[in-house]
Amino acid sequence: MIKQLIGRVDKIDFPKLNLFEIDAKIDSGAYTSSIHCSKIVEENNTLRCKFYSKGHPNFNGKEVIFTEYTRTNVKSSNGSKENRFKIKSEVIFFGKTYKINLTLSTRDDMRFPVLIGRQFLAKKFLVDVDLQNLSFNKK
Repeated sequence: MIKQLIGRVDKIDFPKLNLFEIDAKIDSGAYTSSIHCSKIVEENNTLRCKFYSKGHPNFNGKEVIFTEYTRTNVKSSNGSKENRFKIKSEVIFFGKTYKINLTLSTRDDMRFPVLIGRQFLAKKFLVDVDLQNLSFNKK
């Protein structure tokens, strides 16, 4: 199988989440992929959150409701562990739709609202850190 070349950052779409042209950091050092969200509330087997960040204009602030989700432990680059909600969604790279697992995280202080980790990248992509926006430029 030939792997698609991808750069260190890209703009990607999450059609099921109604999020488009979202800045993403491609991080082969991270195992899981994560997406920034705020106001996460779990009640009655339902998870509600908002994809909003003033620093990321394409995060529209609409509330999204999930009835299917799990929890997982994530170890950060500084070694601390955090228990996060995890959802299944779809992401588009190079015009192709892929299934993706995303942990929900508060990334207000981060430059990129989405982090794509090696669990998703494996067997699909090769990362060239000298390049960027390869998928976005192919639209």
